[in-house]
Amino acid sequence: MAKLDNRYTLIRYVIDAPIVGIGYLLSVKATLSQVQEDAAIPDYLLTGLALLVWYMAASFSRLYTDRRSNKYSEEIIFIIYTLIIYTIFLSSVFFFLRNYVRFNAGFFGFFLGFLFVFLSLTKYIVRKYLHAAIYKGQLFDNLLIVGATPAAMEFYETINKYYYYGYKCIGFVDNQQKKMNGCPYFGNTQSLATILKSQKVDEVIIALPNHENAQIQDCIEVCDYLKVKARILPDMQQYSTSAIQVNNIGQLSVMNIRALPLDKLENKILKQAFDIFFALLFFVFIGSWLMPLIALAIKLSSKGPIIFKQERWGLNNEKIICYKFRTMMAESEDIGPNGEYNQATLNDPRITRLGMFLRKSNLDELPQFWNVLLGNMSTVGPRPHPTPLNIQVMHTVDNYMLRHIVKPGITGWAQVNGCRGETREPGSMQRRVNFDLYYIHRWTFWLDCQIILQTIINIFRGDQNAY
Repeated sequence: MAKLDNRYTLIRYVIDAPIVGIGYLLSVKATLSQVQEDAAIPDYLLTGLALLVWYMAASFSRLYTDRRSNKYSEEIIFIIYTLIIYTIFLSSVFFFLRNYVRFNAGFFGFFLGFLFVFLSLTKYIVRKYLHAAIYKGQLFDNLLIVGATPAAMEFYETINKYYYYGYKCIGFVDNQQKKMNGCPYFGNTQSLATILKSQKVDEVIIALPNHENAQIQDCIEVCDYLKVKARILPDMQQYSTSAIQVNNIGQLSVMNIRALPLDKLENKILKQAFDIFFALLFFVFIGSWLMPLIALAIKLSSKGPIIFKQERWGLNNEKIICYKFRTMMAESEDIGPNGEYNQATLNDPRITRLGMFLRKSNLDELPQFWNVLLGNMSTVGPRPHPTPLNIQVMHTVDNYMLRHIVKPGITGWAQVNGCRGETREPGSMQRRVNFDLYYIHRWTFWLDCQIILQTIINIFRGDQNAY
């Protein structure tokens, strides 16, 4: 994506320079106006130094990596990560120059607060500008897909659904199949060179079956000869949720399926410590006043208990009691006449008017912070399902039980990606499980922070799939 990447990255690089420079000068004026008078290094040199250190920290944190296809919450997390690194770098530089420059905690507090606010704002504006330009057809890359494998079809549907990825598929080629979800057919793979010469193609996606090694190599050679960028879309659905790493041994590429991040003791301790800290923080600053208000509203609006207790499956399939604010009529039945689990549906008559608001805003899940303190749930993780639903789908959904190898969470990667509500549609539960497995294999502390931030955003924005 050379055309799009270069323009997008350049804008993000350039726009940060005046923010860092102005922020530094304002911070000096606001907090160091008196002590800075005897500094031996002029402000303009220190501003340039602060800017240089900023780009060093941003390079280290990979702040300018293209994330337009990811959620905005991830960009905010990387801004915070960069600011932490920047503080370490800049304070270290100032320490070595302590005889020539003055600084204090107030300076860093003002400077970092200024940077966070304005970097978050400008990156949001740039992101929306880019999405609008792509939507209007002013900025995108033309793709040609080689092969009509299931992976190619899913790729085609994905870039059509999420236009802001910046891709436009002009067609596909394949030796056997001539139809692929409405994508124009350009001919067989032998005509690839002719197509690249006659069509404006920025990138070729090679999605041929893995066993067709010779044909894949021929396509790569054609792209290299005509100087068209090519990428391979391998058919590795069985590994799609694993953290795959490709290493080289000599001139051979070796695919490594890494161990789970939460298998490491230090990661378990970090996650557990954060869970306890975050839960205590919630109860002290939010739960202490918000939960009694919700409880009072439930008691006044409908008959029945305030807290709904339900058996669910936790770590290693152990049964736990999950706590929620009651959102349905007290006499509602969970099990249907044929023994199937009655999932909540759109406009479900069992849901109270208050319950509809609580479910849409995720506030019904707040009592589960008590589960976190009890140690049978985490703040972030795969959402625990009721026992009847687990039994109903465990044999029909691929890798379903693998989601229980970590603690379940109040919120999760699947939920912030829209997998909420019913799972009656074909493939909806499988999609949710795939998101859960992605989280399990790629867990990081920063991913947890991103999910929490996105969940908070969804509380205020609402979720159309929550009912």
